[in-house]
Amino acid sequence: MAVELKPELLEILVCPQCHAALAVDHDRDELICTAPDCALAYPVRDQIPVLLVDEARRTRAG
Repeated sequence: MAVELKPELLEILVCPQCHAALAVDHDRDELICTAPDCALAYPVRDQIPVLLVDEARRTRAG
């Protein structure tokens, strides 16, 4: 299922870890932090972003 969040919501959502903007990864149904030194991926379940650091996965080693 593709992530379908309203653009207005995406404008105000930020990474809870570092407060950087989030980008949609439609292939993995995730929101990805855009900060290169953070780069956490937050799942989107049933069109609801789960913005919990404990639920996020690292997209890069580090």
